[in-house]
Amino acid sequence: MGLIELDSIKAAKNRLQHIIMQHPLAYAPRLSNIANAKVYLKKENLQPTGAFKIRGAFNKIATLKELDSKNNTQILNKGVICASAGNHAQGVAFSAQHFNTRAVIVMPESTPLLKVIGTKAMGAEVVLAGNNYDEAYEKAQKIAQEENLTFIHPFADIDVMAGQGSIALEMIAEEELDVVIVPIGGGGLISGIASAYKALSPKTRIIGVNAKGANAMKQSFYARAMQNSSSVKTIADGIAVRDVNEMTFNCIMSCVDGIVEVDDEEIASAILFLLESQKLVVEGAGAASVAALMHHKVKIGSNEKVGVILSGGNIDVTMLNIIIEKALLKSDRKMKFQVILVDKPGSLQNLTELLTKEGANIVFINYSRISTKLEYGDAIVELALEIKGKEHKDSVYKILLEHGYQFSEMP
Repeated sequence: MGLIELDSIKAAKNRLQHIIMQHPLAYAPRLSNIANAKVYLKKENLQPTGAFKIRGAFNKIATLKELDSKNNTQILNKGVICASAGNHAQGVAFSAQHFNTRAVIVMPESTPLLKVIGTKAMGAEVVLAGNNYDEAYEKAQKIAQEENLTFIHPFADIDVMAGQGSIALEMIAEEELDVVIVPIGGGGLISGIASAYKALSPKTRIIGVNAKGANAMKQSFYARAMQNSSSVKTIADGIAVRDVNEMTFNCIMSCVDGIVEVDDEEIASAILFLLESQKLVVEGAGAASVAALMHHKVKIGSNEKVGVILSGGNIDVTMLNIIIEKALLKSDRKMKFQVILVDKPGSLQNLTELLTKEGANIVFINYSRISTKLEYGDAIVELALEIKGKEHKDSVYKILLEHGYQFSEMP
C-alpha cells in the first residue's frame, strides 16, 4: 500500500473541486501509433497556474486553514514560504492569495523569467537564491525560521502528496489503464498517484521518468538505497532535483513498478512533437513522460492502455525557441552553411537565384569580406535556408557543387 492514505487523497480532491480544472483524458492517436498502444494524455499543463503543483499547494494551505479554525490558532495568518523552480511557487502563490495570506517564494537564480513573473503576478514576494532547488531550499528554511513562516514543501509532505494524488482519482474514474507514466523530480507527484492506484487499481503499472541529468531517484530505486547526485543539469528544470528525499523514496519503493530516464535531446523532441501534433505547449518536465514513450524506454504491451501525465506547461519562450531551431536543423527542415564567393557585383545574386530555383527559402544571410581566413578579393556568405527534408538538402548541396561553389555546413 502507499504512504498516503486513500481517505486523505479523497479529502484533497473535495477541497480542490472548485479550484482546479478537471480536464478529461485525451486520446493521442499519433503517439499511440508510435507506442503501439492506446495512449491518453492527462493535461495538467492546462491548470490555472500551468502545472499540477497547484493541487498539492492548495491542499496543504487549505489544511492549515482548517487546523487554524479547529484549534483557534493563527498559523496561516503569519504567512507561508517555499522553495521552488517555478511551478510549486505559482501553486503556493495562487493558494496564499486565495486564503489572503503572505507568501514568500525562494527560487533558484536560473529560474525562467516566465515563472518569476507569473509568481510575482499572484502577489508573492520572490527571492532568487542558489544554483538549484536544493540551494534555494536551504535559503527558504533560513528565512522561515527568521520570520516565523510556515514552510510548504514541494513534495515531501503528506498533504501535498495527497493533493497530487487527486489526479489519479480523476483518471481512475475515466479509464481503466494498464500503465501510467509520471515524471519524477522530488517524487511527490508519483507518490500521490501511485498511492491512489495501488489502493484502487493495483494491477496498473506505475512507471516514473527521470531526466538523465537529474537521475538520483532512478539510481536510488535500483540500488534500493538513497543515492544523491553532486549536481544536476537538464532542460527539464521542473524535475531538476539533486538529492533524494527519504519520505518520497520510501513511497516510491513501495508503490512504483519501475523508473526510466530520458536525455535532453529526447525531451526536446517530445516538446516539439506535442507542439506540432497535439497543439500543446509543454515544458521539459511535462514532456519527459512523452519522451519515454516516443523513445521506447517503457515496455508496453500491444494495445495496452497508457496514461501519460503532462505535468506542466510553463516553458520559457527563449528555451522553446532554441528547441524549435535545433529540431528544425536536426530534422532537415532547415539548413545552415557558408559559401566562398568572388567579391564582385552579381556574385551574391547568382547564388541566391540558384537557391531560389532549387526551391529553398532564404531566412538568414550574412555577407563578409574582412575575415582573415579569406583570400583578397573573396567574400564569405553565411546562409540559413528553409528546406523540405534530407533529399532537398542533398539536392541543394549537389547543385552548389555542380556550379563550383566552395561551401561548408555550419553547426
